[in-house]
Amino acid sequence: MLKQSLQFKLSQKLSPQQIQLMKLIQLPTQAFEQRLKQELEENPALENEKDSADDFDSDFDNTDETINDSESISTDDINIDDYLSDDEIPDYRMQTNNYSVDDEEKSIPYASGMSFTQHLINQLSTYRLDEDDYKIAEFLVGSVDGSGYLRRPLVDLIDDLAFTQNVFTTETKIEDILKIVQQLDPAGVGARDLQECLLIQLLRKPKNANVELAILLLSKTFEQFTKKHYKKILKKFNINEIELKNAILEIERLNPKPGSSYSGNTKMIEHIVPDFTVRINEGALVLSLNGRNAPELRVSRDYSNMLKGYKDTKQKSKDQKDAVLFIKQKLDGAKWFIEAIKQRQQTLFTTMNSIMNYQKDYFLSGDERKLKPMILKDIADKINMDVSTISRVANSKYVDTPYGTKLIKDFFSESMKNNQGEDVSTREIKKILETVIEEENKQKPLTDEKLAKLLKEKGYPIARRTVAKYREQLDIPVGRLRKKI
Repeated sequence: MLKQSLQFKLSQKLSPQQIQLMKLIQLPTQAFEQRLKQELEENPALENEKDSADDFDSDFDNTDETINDSESISTDDINIDDYLSDDEIPDYRMQTNNYSVDDEEKSIPYASGMSFTQHLINQLSTYRLDEDDYKIAEFLVGSVDGSGYLRRPLVDLIDDLAFTQNVFTTETKIEDILKIVQQLDPAGVGARDLQECLLIQLLRKPKNANVELAILLLSKTFEQFTKKHYKKILKKFNINEIELKNAILEIERLNPKPGSSYSGNTKMIEHIVPDFTVRINEGALVLSLNGRNAPELRVSRDYSNMLKGYKDTKQKSKDQKDAVLFIKQKLDGAKWFIEAIKQRQQTLFTTMNSIMNYQKDYFLSGDERKLKPMILKDIADKINMDVSTISRVANSKYVDTPYGTKLIKDFFSESMKNNQGEDVSTREIKKILETVIEEENKQKPLTDEKLAKLLKEKGYPIARRTVAKYREQLDIPVGRLRKKI
């Protein structure tokens, strides 16, 4: 049975402008610059003031008009005076600067030179290979990953060679060609696993007692070596601890990722541009926003002149009306974008300023043990913003401090109570755990249970499983794997 009813529903929806603003806030400096460049290319009514000799007002009166269908709107409803102004200084340029345009490094470095793969292929020309062998060698080199390893099974490569290179071969043949590839530099390239990679490097070294023993360790007792079962190794080879220690030192000098050592790759150098800078001036913290986040934008003078011409025309044709509707759309977009950038600057600065003041003890000392427990809601409540906004600022932004460039979200942490009932940051506990492990006797490394007992003695009553969790988050292996001779 069909039933028709009328239902009233109140819901809250974000406008497209609000959604775009949230996206702008989330962007780090470099991504924001790309977004700015895109907007300047797509909207001819928007100009970057530094690229123009003329100075023109970009601060227009607000309007609530929205154009969805240009043909259905009469140009008689457009108040052109709302888009024109004789004030030659935009109001956002009169605000107090908290950034420096001159202090910023605006170039983005890129690595130049030949790729790692090309570097290997160039070396193949020094070997005498027939046409099919060269194709196989070139294909193997092309299958080597950025770390220098050949991860794919040789059986799979046989099919690929047949389909892509029209070369029909056998696994034995590929094995033979792979041995040639493994002679290329850097040493260890073309290995199929870590054991083979280290052995390739050792076999190239000048032979001596330590190298010979290291080769035996990796070829005969690799699993025991990785698990640091040193007593079993000493017994198997009938050697003393000094001999074993010298052999281990030879292995530690090897490169487990030979491909990453090649500096001529074509990947872009990871280049972090801090969004904020915190400095200490006479005992006080000073926060500044990266000047690249504060572009000087204005509306095109040409578009303004078009509107003036339309206003002065007594008889307005249909083409002129269509043109002014197009101009109005672009002006609305430019006007909104300039306002959104101002809101973005204000949001970023306000949020980071609150974080800086909340963690004042850390920023003055650089001691991570002085980081207070802080969650997103703590900052959101202080500056009366939504938690999601704080998250957007924290997750992708960096701050340059006297102690290095830090990811802002790293300043946030949960709290735990110490034996005195005080709230302490989990970051503080991790730092103390890290210090305890650094100072332990490496011949008898501490178990998680003993670490938990030590932390409890220091006033941090946490369980063994919590110690294990924090240790894993710090990328510290279990006690057995931290053992040294």
